[in-house]
Formats: sequence, structure tokens, C-alpha cells
Amino acid sequence: MLLAASEHFVRAPQWTWFILGYFFFAGLSGGSYAIATLLRLAGDPRDEAAARIGFYVSFVTVLVCPVLLTVDLGAGWVRFWHMLVNVTPGDQGLSFKYWSPMSIGAWTLFVFGLFAAVSALESFLLDRRGSDSRPFGGPLGLLFNVVGTVLALFLASYTGVLLSVSNQPVWSDTWALGGLFLASGLSGSAALIAWMTRYRPDAAYTLLRLHAAAGYFAILELILLVVFFVTIWFAGVAGRTLPLLPLWILAAVGIAAGLVAARRPARIEPAGGTAAVLRAGSNVVLISLLVLIGVLALRAGVIFSAQ
Repeated sequence: MLLAASEHFVRAPQWTWFILGYFFFAGLSGGSYAIATLLRLAGDPRDEAAARIGFYVSFVTVLVCPVLLTVDLGAGWVRFWHMLVNVTPGDQGLSFKYWSPMSIGAWTLFVFGLFAAVSALESFLLDRRGSDSRPFGGPLGLLFNVVGTVLALFLASYTGVLLSVSNQPVWSDTWALGGLFLASGLSGSAALIAWMTRYRPDAAYTLLRLHAAAGYFAILELILLVVFFVTIWFAGVAGRTLPLLPLWILAAVGIAAGLVAARRPARIEPAGGTAAVLRAGSNVVLISLLVLIGVLALRAGVIFSAQ
């Protein structure tokens, strides 16, 4: 089913909710890793706790991606494995096809998964030791995170690019999908990390940074969403999106929530009877939930408008 992407679609692929989940979690995984790296590169030790949350989120969400992808492929892990390794007798070896969007995507998912696993392991070791001395630190450690971020950004935008290289109406009639999915993934990731700070009080310091970032990502997402509708309008296929109006409304609500978060400071409440230990207030949870629903609705609207 998904392999048809590399050959350009000639009819609707009939994707299911499994592929929607894959697109959703890929955006969150890539976006969370990128945000975590940016927080670490910012140089403020007080942002390290939130950065570790980002690496944890990235690892957990990337684990879900191959599961959803293989379920949609309908042939289990064997088919996914064959996208990485050629088992043809006499021609065994790694299978990388630079001209195939699916091959590039499968390898990006696999290699980035290794980066996400190492970064999550490092975060776990730091938390266990109660130390800020990174086991994989120094210039090489930062370089590792930067390379991982390049892969993360590619993964977060790749799903939109995959749709654009098809010849399906709507998907192939706009150039905005890669950037739109990337901005949406970053917005959702900032919201999710902000939500998780509720369960890690030492990360509450970074809430204002996360909400400010979510606001910038929401602005970019809004601009690209407008571009998306303008381009498909001129292509004469905008009418295909009308039956999915409730999804577009939810996507708009999510973007609005990100903008509100940036304009209104996060409410931080004392926890455990001491003002020195803080946690995110319930308003953070509500805003984060609305943003994430919007991210999911946006992808559903794009995917199912061409089905």
C-alpha cells in the first residue's frame, strides 16, 4: 500500500487511521528531539530537565512509528525489514534506493531511532545519577545531538513531502505540505513537552520558553496552512476539503491555542508544600491538549482529503 508512494499514486491509496498515527507520532518524535537539542544548546543548565523530557518523548514516540507503519503495510515486520535489507538470493545486502521516497523514509526512521535511543539512554543515566555531567558530553556529544536533529527535522517534514511527490489531487497540488507538517510537528512537540513538565517539577523553569516557541511555530503553521488552501484553491481542488470542515476547525483551534500560550504566561503552582518545587498548572495541560488535537486533526484533514 505505502510502497505506491515511490511510484506516484494513480488512485487513492485508501490509507487507514494507522497511517495517520504514523504521521502524527513521526512529527512529535522529530519535533521533540529538535526542541530538546535546542534547549541543550541554549546553554542554560536550568533547561536541561526539559531537554531530557524531550529526548524521552522522542524515543517513546519513534518506537510507535514502525509498528503503525508495518500494520498499515499489512505484511508485518518482514515487509519493513525488506525495505532496509535486500534478501534476494545472489543480491543480498543493504537496500537503499536514493530515488525512492519510501526507502529514504524507512532508513531515516531506522537511523534516527538509533539517535533517539542513545539520547534517551543518556538522559536516563543522568537522572539515575542525579548529575549534570553528561556521559556522552563535550563537543562530540553536542555534535551527536545536532546530527540527530538534522534527521529529526527531516523525519518530521518527510511525511508531508511523501504526499507531495504523489499525483493525488490536493497532495500534489501544493508545495506547502513538508513545511506545514514540520511546523505542526514542532508546535505539537513543544506543547507535549510543556505538558510533561507537570510531572517533572524541575523542568517548570522552561515553560515560558516552550510556550514562546509554540507561539512561533503556530504562526509559521498558520501561514503555511493559508498557503496550502490558497494553492489548492488555484488548482481547483479546494472543494475536496469541504467535507472535512470539522477537522479544519479543530486544526485552527489548535493553532489558536498555541498563539494564546505564547501571549499568556504559563501559570505555575506550588507543589509538595514548598514554593521551591513547582509544577505546570491545569491551564498548561488544557492548552497542550488543544494543540495536540489540532496537530492530529490537521494531518487527518490533509490525508483524507485525497482519499
